[in-house]
Amino acid sequence: MKIKDTFLILIALLLPIQTEAQVLQLPNDGPLTLRPLLQQLGTQLLEGKKGSIVAIQPENGEIICLATHNENDSADARLAIAKAYAPGSTIKTAQALILYSEGLIDEHTSIACDNGFLDGNIKVGCHKHRSPLKLKDALAQSCNTWFISTFMSMINDIFLYENADEAITVWRNYMRSMGLGGPLGIDMHGELGGLLANANYLKQRYPDGWTGKTILWAGMGQGDITLTPLQMCNLAVTLANRGYYYPPHIHQATEQHTLSQRYLTRRDTKVIPKAYKPVIAGMRRAVESGTAASINTPAYQICGKTGTIENAGKDHSAFIGFAPMNNPKIAIAVYIEHGGFGADLAAPIASLIMEQYLKGKLSKTSQAKAKQLRAIHTVEAQQ
Repeated sequence: MKIKDTFLILIALLLPIQTEAQVLQLPNDGPLTLRPLLQQLGTQLLEGKKGSIVAIQPENGEIICLATHNENDSADARLAIAKAYAPGSTIKTAQALILYSEGLIDEHTSIACDNGFLDGNIKVGCHKHRSPLKLKDALAQSCNTWFISTFMSMINDIFLYENADEAITVWRNYMRSMGLGGPLGIDMHGELGGLLANANYLKQRYPDGWTGKTILWAGMGQGDITLTPLQMCNLAVTLANRGYYYPPHIHQATEQHTLSQRYLTRRDTKVIPKAYKPVIAGMRRAVESGTAASINTPAYQICGKTGTIENAGKDHSAFIGFAPMNNPKIAIAVYIEHGGFGADLAAPIASLIMEQYLKGKLSKTSQAKAKQLRAIHTVEAQQ
C-alpha cells in the first residue's frame, strides 16, 4: 500500500462517521413534485424559527412543499420526516373519528368543562369557553376535558372490549390506518416513525398496571404518542379525502422515472365514512369561530385544527388543515418548536402557504402578514 493511501485511510478513520440520514438533504435524482414558489415562501416564513412545513396534494400524495429550518440556520429535512413530536390537539381530529366509528360518541355527545379536567390529584387546564359542548364545538374550541373524558371512556369500556389491552389495540389500529406512528414510505432516505402506545409498551412503561386514567394525556395528543410532521400532514390528507390517502412522495413521475406502484395504490382508513362529516364540520367551525378564527377567509373554506404542545420550554405551535372544504386541493401541517399557541405561528403560516397555492400569489394584506411572521424568531441567532 502506498504511503498516500495509508494517510487517506487514517484521516477517514479519524473523521466523525456521518450516516446518510445525518447529512440528509432533499434528493436531486430526478424532477421533484415540490412547487418552487411554495418552497421559497415556506423557507422565508421559517426564518429564525425551528420547524417544518409539509403540504401535500390530497388527490395523489404529491408533496408540494417540504420546507424546514433548524437552529443552525440551515434546512434539515429530518425535522419533517425523522423527528417525532407530541402532536398536541391536532390529534383530536383522529380521536373523534375513532370514537365515532366505535359508537362511543356521535355529533350530539355533550360534555361539560369547568376550565379543565379534574380527577383526584390530576388537573388538566382548558381555556375558557362555553359549556357544555357537543362534538363540533369541542373540536372548534379544542376542549381538553371533552377529549380526555371520551378517550378514557374508550380505554375503560369493559362492555365493548374485553380489557384495556384490547381497547388500546383497537385504538392503535385505527391510528395506523391513517398513516400515523410509523414510516409512510416516502421516497427519501432517513424517514422514521413515532410512537403509538400498544399493550406491550404500556405494560413495560407502567409495570404496576395501567388504565385509561394512566394514559389520559394521549387523548389530547401528549404523553404516549408522537408523530412526525409528515404523518400529521398525512392525517390532514385523510380528512380532506374523507377516508383515504396515497403514500406521500417527492419524486415526479416521468418517462425516465416511473413511480413505484406503492405510490399509486390507495390506502383506506378504518374509519367509518359517516364519521368524517361532523369532524370536518368541527374543523370548519374552528376556522370560522374557534381557535383558528384569525385565518378565516371569504375566498375559500379552510378546515383546520390548531395544536399547542406543552414542554419544558415555551409551547410548540402546530396546525393541520386543508382547503377548500369541498374538493380539497391542498393539505398541510406546520410545526414550530417553541412557537407558542397553535394560532400564534403555525396556523397563520399554513394559511399563507394555502393562499399562495390556491390563488397563485399573496394579497397585499397577506404580504404584510408574511413580513410580520418572518420577523418573529423563536430560536437564538447562532454565533
